[in-house]
Amino acid sequence: NFRSSGEAAGEVAGLIEGSGKKALLCKANVADTDEVKTMVDMIKTEMGGIDILVNNAGIVKDGLVTRMSRDDWDEVINTNLTGAYNCMKAVIPLMVRKRWGRIINISSVVAQIGNPGQANYVASKAGLLGLTKSLAREYSSRNILVNAISPGYIQTDMTKIEEENLKKLEPLIPLGRIGQPEEVAGAAVFLATSATYTTGAVIDVSGGLVM
Repeated sequence: NFRSSGEAAGEVAGLIEGSGKKALLCKANVADTDEVKTMVDMIKTEMGGIDILVNNAGIVKDGLVTRMSRDDWDEVINTNLTGAYNCMKAVIPLMVRKRWGRIINISSVVAQIGNPGQANYVASKAGLLGLTKSLAREYSSRNILVNAISPGYIQTDMTKIEEENLKKLEPLIPLGRIGQPEEVAGAAVFLATSATYTTGAVIDVSGGLVM
């Protein structure tokens, strides 16, 4: 069953509050600079700052490049790549003041191997890897670590991999199965907490699909 992002976010907020912590839901289009600024200002006011940023917003509008409209290209690039840029640009000044920050960008294995019918998506995720490495170099002296996670086939609401396609995909993956969201989350937790000597890195979470 497909859940709206609002419903899913509400569930996460409930889990956080259930553990005795404070949660704040902010709805924003990451491709819109003004909305990102409003969101970050709200979080700064309510929470006092931002220590960890995970750029996970992503959309797909697949099609062969000769049939891909300019709007389909722009929408994917604006959300997946420019959206991450907008969020990092808004949050980094808060991290610089504290001289501490962790930024985790969710890329994809297709950034390294390509994928037919996804030129816009692949370009956005490959661009995100370059952006990750550049900002890791720019802000390492301020103790801001910037890393990326490169998931393979993960069963999420966006991918919705059907049973018949699973039978085709799983033999291609050395671990013999697709991944679960919790396995990507585990890599994010590592990068946000104990990875104190890691920056500019790309952590592969693909079951060995890319080696």
